[in-house]
Amino acid sequence: MNKPLPLWMRPWVRITFAVVVLIFLGAAAGGLYLTQTVPEQPVQFPHNFHVGSGIPCMYCHPGAQWGPTAGLPTTSKCLGCHQQVEKRTPEIEKLLNYAANGQSIPWVPVAIQPDFVQFNHRPHVAAGVECATCHGDLTKMTVAEPQRGQNMGWCLDCHQKQGPEKWERLSDCSLCHY
Repeated sequence: MNKPLPLWMRPWVRITFAVVVLIFLGAAAGGLYLTQTVPEQPVQFPHNFHVGSGIPCMYCHPGAQWGPTAGLPTTSKCLGCHQQVEKRTPEIEKLLNYAANGQSIPWVPVAIQPDFVQFNHRPHVAAGVECATCHGDLTKMTVAEPQRGQNMGWCLDCHQKQGPEKWERLSDCSLCHY
């Protein structure tokens, strides 16, 4: 009498398990790739020119001073300067078209955190953390790029450098996960 094979040795179980593992690995690799690629923006905003010209980050992203998100510039914010600019480029023409049609520029956020992370710009700005600390040197980037390695360990490393007297408060999980 033949003894039945254990479940884990049956070919259909092994194939099903392999397919499930491949799906999870593919999803993880795809998610990692998408968080590290520069998204296509509706208007190619040259950060290097604007930041290099001395325009403070808070001018276009004022939300960072008072709230959790820095915010993205509105069409009217851009027009505040660009309706005065004589030079017409394809990108400024795109901006003027959005304004003429009464549309907001559909910016694509670059620095996106997972849903289980609640990052707040306000305390970082209040503590004097420079934007370049987390977002990189924008004077060298034409279009903002996601910064590699921004993860929980990276944040905790920075918080730990604030000193032992602040470490207990800055390492509390509920600070970012609520």
